[in-house]
Amino acid sequence: MTDLVRADFPVVMGVLNVTPDSFSDGGRYTDLDQAVAHGIRLHTDGAHLIDVGGESTRPGAERVDAATEIARVLPVIRALAAAGVPMSIDTTRAAVAETALAAGATIVNDVSGGLADPDMSRVVRDAGCPWVLMHWRGHSRRMTELAVYDDVVADVRAELRQRVDAALAAGVAADRLIIDPGLGFAKNADHNWQLSTRLPELLDLGLPLLFAASRKNYLGRLLAAGDGTPRPPAERDVATAATSLLAVAAGAWGVRVHDVRGTVDALAVWAATGGPRLRSREESA
Repeated sequence: MTDLVRADFPVVMGVLNVTPDSFSDGGRYTDLDQAVAHGIRLHTDGAHLIDVGGESTRPGAERVDAATEIARVLPVIRALAAAGVPMSIDTTRAAVAETALAAGATIVNDVSGGLADPDMSRVVRDAGCPWVLMHWRGHSRRMTELAVYDDVVADVRAELRQRVDAALAAGVAADRLIIDPGLGFAKNADHNWQLSTRLPELLDLGLPLLFAASRKNYLGRLLAAGDGTPRPPAERDVATAATSLLAVAAGAWGVRVHDVRGTVDALAVWAATGGPRLRSREESA
């Protein structure tokens, strides 16, 4: 498989939550066969990676223990690996990451940027795998109260720089690191839009950037009905494709989305007008 960290084409990461309480698709893929079928479908639709997560990180979500998280993700990862589907593991726990990597995952997507579990850097370093460091200030229960910034872009950039420096100091190779501004994580809608608009300031860190706006609440608020009711998560896919396309056009390395086909279609249209061509999963294998 091509080293996706160095990819010269937009990388599409498909979301597979095997949780009962994720904000968009919680409970839909708790059955093993359904989860595996959905992962294969996302890959067939054009996802270069399937991001498998066993713990909801939506605002206000309660934590589960590591054993529960492993029990949710491990059978899915094993089955998808057997089917030849590339995967990342969406976790903040070193034990979960280590188990998932041994079972066939190839990237660690850590929404805490290494802050939740100090042992994560060792796991990533020893595995030599790519590590997505997301901007994070605390677990889901405290997320809203932590959304206070002087300048959200400058603050997120500085805090991501700290996480990158800590990873490098722990022995993780620079060419294994990917950053993520953490849209919606201790961010309000205005913060998310500022980060989207000023993405080049984050790209100045010199690392690949993953953009993950898919179906998030700020898009629902943008598309609210006349009475102010936010658009439901499942009806935010066109807006997701638009934000993802704009992020890639600004220089993002990749996008994390629920609706892979819609995003792939949008990127194909852009490529036809001069943007970088999205390589198929076969070409990137």
